[in-house]
Formats: sequence, C-alpha cells, structure tokens
Amino acid sequence: MLIVTSNDIPGHRIDAVFGEVMGLTVRSRDIGAQVVAGLRSLAGGELRELTQVLYESRQEVMARMVAEAAQRGANAIVAMRFDTAHMANNWTEICAYGTAVLAVPLGEGEPGATGQSIRLARNGTGGG
Repeated sequence: MLIVTSNDIPGHRIDAVFGEVMGLTVRSRDIGAQVVAGLRSLAGGELRELTQVLYESRQEVMARMVAEAAQRGANAIVAMRFDTAHMANNWTEICAYGTAVLAVPLGEGEPGATGQSIRLARNGTGGG
C-alpha cells in the first residue's frame, strides 16, 4: 500500500476515493518505563523506553489504517497524518488517518508520468 502525506501522488491518477480511514489505539503508560524515563530525564537526552513505545504504537495504528483501506478496495492512502493526545494522566491516544484512494500509475507518454510510475505501469503492479 502506497502511503503519502501529500494530497496527490506524483505520477499517479486518483480514480476513486473511498473516504477517510484511520487506525487508533489508547495506551497506558508502563510504570516501570515511566520510572526509568523519569530518572533518565534528569540527565537529559533521549528517553529510549518511551520512544520505543511510541514507535510501536505508530506501527500498530498504521497497520490498522492500512487494513481498513484495503478492506475498502484502496491501494493507496493520501494526506496521511498522525495525531496524539493525552487522556487523563496516564493514557495516550495515537491515531493515524488519511484518505483511502485507488491510485493508477501513469504510463509512458502520459502527461505527469514519472520514472517510477512508468515502471509500475509496465509491471502492472498499480500504485501500492
């Protein structure tokens, strides 16, 4: 699945729009990771434990968003964004969202075609 943060995909024509798709999770903070991160924050630098939790959460919500888009028949997602919010004191909501579309790569000789889209069109692999 091709996922972009832009509103269009260079070298592709959007033939169908299936609507907004999203993936969502709410995570509670692990008390152990919080304690370690709190101690580490005293010295400054990256809080690796919390970075890992956020990375895993983003991967999870991306997978959920992609599954919803595929279920609707999409092969790409445009205007993809992440949103994060804190709920209460110990919960964090992570959301990935975008617009599910059917993107068709432009072939050789078509206005706006790119090297990548020409290769995709030749191989018949579509946009994603």
